[in-house]
Amino acid sequence: MRRVFAVLLLPAALCAAAGCRYVTLDRATPQADAITDMHWLMFWVLGAVFALVLAALAIAVSRRSRAPIAGGKDPRFFAVAAATGVTCAILLLLLVASVVTGRAVSTPPEANALDIAITGHQWWWEVRYPAAVADDEVLTANEIHVPVGRSVRLHLASTDVIHSFWAPNLNGKKDLIPGRSTGMTFRVLRAGTYEGRCAEFCGYQHAHMGFRVVAEPPSEFEAWLESQRLPAAEPGDAARVHGHEVFLAGPCVNCHAIRGAGAFGRKGPDLTHLASRSTIAAATLPNTTGHLAGWIADSQRIKPGNRMPPNVLPSGDLLDLVAYLRSLR
Repeated sequence: MRRVFAVLLLPAALCAAAGCRYVTLDRATPQADAITDMHWLMFWVLGAVFALVLAALAIAVSRRSRAPIAGGKDPRFFAVAAATGVTCAILLLLLVASVVTGRAVSTPPEANALDIAITGHQWWWEVRYPAAVADDEVLTANEIHVPVGRSVRLHLASTDVIHSFWAPNLNGKKDLIPGRSTGMTFRVLRAGTYEGRCAEFCGYQHAHMGFRVVAEPPSEFEAWLESQRLPAAEPGDAARVHGHEVFLAGPCVNCHAIRGAGAFGRKGPDLTHLASRSTIAAATLPNTTGHLAGWIADSQRIKPGNRMPPNVLPSGDLLDLVAYLRSLR
């Protein structure tokens, strides 16, 4: 009996744990609101079912078997029939809730929705803000800025393997299949920075394929967008001028683009405004001078298997290159 009652304490422990704050279930959009409500409905309903099943099991094992009542049906028959009916009702409830949640998540965007194209690569995210004029297009990586209160429509694609875009505070996950395009819509209700991940195993560095969604007031978002449309800042001192020359003379220029600086590579992230981002290497490291220097020198020690080879540079060249990249805001 002690073991039985010990098992019965498990649902109570789960209920207590449910009182803890789930960061991934913090609601920041109406779409996340619907998904979170569905989560808690399933949690409490299935938790109650689990507790009732264990209670019935405890009662069954604690009593001796009794013979059926003469001239009538065994009372256990009615118990089984009632349990079957309740099970069907619960399944129907969850089905209806799932359909309602699906409709809420797939609500069409508003007429003034912001379009953002996101492409998954092994192992980083390309983020593009299309524009009617080609020069106004913004290209960045791993950091998505959106305005609060305005619908956002993501156009999702992959260039290599199956990825999955998942920002749990904003919406459910969406798989990115090579050769096919898909989409996602949400409207952020409050400012903040929301973490996201690739939710489909995509290779060796799948665990280090993160991104951030920065939701900010419309005026701040427009200011950010305008600043991102500008070409790269001109190097302002001798060290940065030399760093620019190191960049153009080395292998960096083959993979990375810096608008206005003579670099047009497209294999890796666009670096035009690298210093404005809070992280590098797809949210693997904070964007600091030391981390950036270590990443340039030997990214394979930090994120083995990524597409960037080590760069053997004299210390003076490395420091000047980092100084130049850190000036690109």
